[in-house]
Amino acid sequence: MPKSRYSLGAMIMHWLIAIAVITNWQLAQQAEGLPRDQAGPLMDVHKALGMTILALTILRIIWRLTHDQPAMSAALKGWEVILAKIVHALFYIILISLPVLGWIGSSSFGGGIDMFGLFTLPPLPVANDRDAGGLIFSVHATMGTALILLVGLHILGALKHQFIDRNGELYRMLPFGTPKA
Repeated sequence: MPKSRYSLGAMIMHWLIAIAVITNWQLAQQAEGLPRDQAGPLMDVHKALGMTILALTILRIIWRLTHDQPAMSAALKGWEVILAKIVHALFYIILISLPVLGWIGSSSFGGGIDMFGLFTLPPLPVANDRDAGGLIFSVHATMGTALILLVGLHILGALKHQFIDRNGELYRMLPFGTPKA
């Protein structure tokens, strides 16, 4: 019998990454416009959480490559399958690129990343260049906005499947409910 839902490990990583991404977006939003002494501690947590998201995303990709995943529902239209594949590919690309760019940007200012007081990730071997760092952080911010828009599209798709199509697709990523794959 084909699997109709993701494994518990995939579900846990999905929801941890989702919560971390939204939290990290809010940390950056809260820090924006604050004086440096107030924004600094928020951005320290933002950076550490970003690196945590990177680690979770790499684990999620490894998990995906080593564990079976449910097939997409045959009831999905062709465009929905294509859009789902594009959105998921973009998620992985951005969830890796965003923290790497943040680390490169921090490194170009000469700083490492304090991981919640447990240890420090050293700066990457890049030139100390504030102009390049500023440009990298600008790209980082734009990609962050793209990620939040992608999250919104993903949520809208899940809600469409749940409440309009009533096909139970949402339950594929939850440990309860009945997927109708």
